[in-house]
Amino acid sequence: MSTDKNEGAEGLLGGPGNPRQGSTDDDEILIELVKALFPRKPYCLVEDWTIFKVEVTEGELQKVHAAGKLPLVLFAHNVRFDSERRFDVGDWVRSTMAVSFQDGFLFETWNTVYVLVGPGHEKSASLETIFSFF
Repeated sequence: MSTDKNEGAEGLLGGPGNPRQGSTDDDEILIELVKALFPRKPYCLVEDWTIFKVEVTEGELQKVHAAGKLPLVLFAHNVRFDSERRFDVGDWVRSTMAVSFQDGFLFETWNTVYVLVGPGHEKSASLETIFSFF
């Protein structure tokens, strides 16, 4: 389902989406897992999150894939832990496009692995809309 760009940030972030479930493991277990799977890569545990499926044309999708990315962007209302201390606990964060998305809770970008904790959502929106209010 598409989100109209006139709906604004509140509708995009607070409106209904497809429910998804992140990990329910303890933070310590998740930290050890991400360190083992992605050694030397910064990571960030987040909750109250939404994965945005970026609406793209077939030609745009080919360009996204050619760049080694997936048309997915993450927004999280709450940072639980950031290994590089770029974000304080409780901050919000928006990612760049994903390069991989594994096991339904490991959202990897070029620079960071975001560990999705607890319940979240998935929504579709244009890239313009996703970046218009951040």
